[in-house]
Amino acid sequence: MSGGLEMLGWEQLEALCGRCSRCRLRAGRNKMVFGRGSRTADLMLIGEGPGRDEDATGIPFVGKAGQLLDRILEAAGIEANDVYIGNIVKCRPPGNRIPAPDEASACLPYLRNQVYLVKPKIIVCLGATAAKYIIGEDIRITRDRGKWHERKGYWLMATYHPAALLRDQEKKRPAWEDFKNISAKLAELKVAEGE
Repeated sequence: MSGGLEMLGWEQLEALCGRCSRCRLRAGRNKMVFGRGSRTADLMLIGEGPGRDEDATGIPFVGKAGQLLDRILEAAGIEANDVYIGNIVKCRPPGNRIPAPDEASACLPYLRNQVYLVKPKIIVCLGATAAKYIIGEDIRITRDRGKWHERKGYWLMATYHPAALLRDQEKKRPAWEDFKNISAKLAELKVAEGE
């Protein structure tokens, strides 16, 4: 794991995240938000960071945006056991602001360790912040959403964050197209591997 940390197993990694004080977000959190879903998922979804509901429960994507995400996944035919969900940072930024670069840098080694453990076939970045840190600095969500990138054996895509869909109804149709595309790619990869 980069950042001077070795790759850890699930229990050690979660315990390390729980004790983490690598950035200032630790001081203001209620609960560390590690991840949820299948630890052998073919699809990993990565958001920006925990919101109020997530900080209260310790589970990512449980508020209104998370409920919408669950409905989208179900409608697209993506089963819960095919999905693992995490975030760029594991502690809530004050006022739900975008994580600062040093905060993201402090937390990214933990996320990389989760990717290493899950070994997903597809990683979907939910929103511009996740896309910036996972796909590349120059990505623009409105311009680049829905496009596949292949890197280091992973298929990567950025799409709108579900919170953006709640704020702007115009984004729902393109996001739905993205999730249909993700579902088709999952099926294609399973057929290719003879599953």
